[in-house]
Amino acid sequence: MAVRTIDVRERVMAQNDILADKVRQLLAEHDITAFNLVSSPGSGKTALLERTLERIRQPERIGLIAGDVQTQNDADRLAAHTNQLVHAVLTGGACHMDALQVLTALERMDLNQVSLLIIENVGNLVCPASWDLGETAKIVLFSVTEGEDKPLKYPKMFQKAEYVVLTKQDLLPYVPFDVNRATAAAREINPNLMWIFTSALDGSGIDSWVEFLELHMHEVPVG
Repeated sequence: MAVRTIDVRERVMAQNDILADKVRQLLAEHDITAFNLVSSPGSGKTALLERTLERIRQPERIGLIAGDVQTQNDADRLAAHTNQLVHAVLTGGACHMDALQVLTALERMDLNQVSLLIIENVGNLVCPASWDLGETAKIVLFSVTEGEDKPLKYPKMFQKAEYVVLTKQDLLPYVPFDVNRATAAAREINPNLMWIFTSALDGSGIDSWVEFLELHMHEVPVG
């Protein structure tokens, strides 16, 4: 008798893409830009977002979804810097967030008061590259404590991203990290990447990052 193989992963991905389209449509209806922040563990996503909420002019207009494998520690950290409800997504061991989790969080937000959505994805440079969350763009964070060849090791993530935020640049005097080699490696994978160089610790580059975000925030009607 013949054997029929069922690719469960393809079916799951197809269903995710359907839900991602629903997310995208919902965001478009409310004129919301959505950024999916992806990186290795410990690259400084939460610290960057803490500084962002301190510096940006209207933090209450930012919708926040914080994903993590087990704890809501990152969400708790962000909640201390905004009056907006932070939505924590615990993946229960999964190495990425999916579109259903984002859609569920959006259904609990007052989207009429949100002009920018930031999704802090699980720290992983493999799985999140394959999962569409309905975002406007992926932003990959790349810290100077990682190797310059990180883009070459994880090319799909850098291919999928439109922006790179180099983090922890205050540590450059103390680590063997060559910025030129790192940017060259990333541009070898994706020559269209746009870069922002930051340090959440000493604040360098944060103004440029905040200005970039504010350019994507529309005006929210009063009342």
